[in-house]
Amino acid sequence: MPRPRSIHFVPGGNERMFGKALGLPADALILDLEDSVTPENKASARKAVYDWLREGKFGGRRKLVRINPLDSPWGAEDIAAVIAGKPDGLVVPKACRLADVEAVDSLVAKEEIRTGMEIGMVKLLLIGTESPASVFHLREMANHGRVDGMTWGSEDLSAELGASAIRDENGDYLDVFRMARSMALLAAAAAEKQPVDTIYADIRDLEGLTADCRRAAAMGFTGKLTIHPDQIAIVNEAFTPGDAEISEARELLAAAGEHRAAGRMAFRFRGQMVDAPHLKRARRILARAGEEV
Repeated sequence: MPRPRSIHFVPGGNERMFGKALGLPADALILDLEDSVTPENKASARKAVYDWLREGKFGGRRKLVRINPLDSPWGAEDIAAVIAGKPDGLVVPKACRLADVEAVDSLVAKEEIRTGMEIGMVKLLLIGTESPASVFHLREMANHGRVDGMTWGSEDLSAELGASAIRDENGDYLDVFRMARSMALLAAAAAEKQPVDTIYADIRDLEGLTADCRRAAAMGFTGKLTIHPDQIAIVNEAFTPGDAEISEARELLAAAGEHRAAGRMAFRFRGQMVDAPHLKRARRILARAGEEV
């Protein structure tokens, strides 16, 4: 299954929003049991999400569930309830260190065995950087075998730091959040897992979202979390290689084949000297476009 570009949040238990989400162009849906559900509605939302997983017509979209943290009263019960619905993955919040990931993995494996699933079938998308401590453990968490993606959280980190702002007057991240973003990207890339950019909170500012997506894609992120339907098309476009980019990648790889046959690995292409790193980037562009390389 291709890596998702747009990964859209749906509040658990909200039937109207779930029905609407099934008609949206998002590549993946996160059925949320954490922040969008009040404590008194956790049990009913959990039951609704299980029913959605079993009965919903997802149309090939990846089915993810954001559970509550394991140190909350609901996290373990979330896992016990939803794994039988066979989600593609769980979104794990508040993961601070490897032991947190291992604890989730253990509970998921137990439920996979109980329900007759293959162990390791349910993957994990980690929300890193939601606490100051987690930033220093991103690499070992990303390297866990069940993890297949990492995103990051600015809002929770801001609350933990007591920060009065996340972005400056120009809309750019303040230094500490820019560092957290980069650390999450590097950890995911080092572990060869998908790097996913965080939400863009101002749902009215589509111009700002567009710029934010372009920066994220230029950095190496391959997808982004969304919280409003209007954000999805913008995210999909930003994380889909354009025709010119695809054409150039094809041309570069074709030229590389000719030069390699002549015994050259470094050569001039469109006025620049190129070598192995440029070829790797070209292959990744074509892979993101769904082409065999």
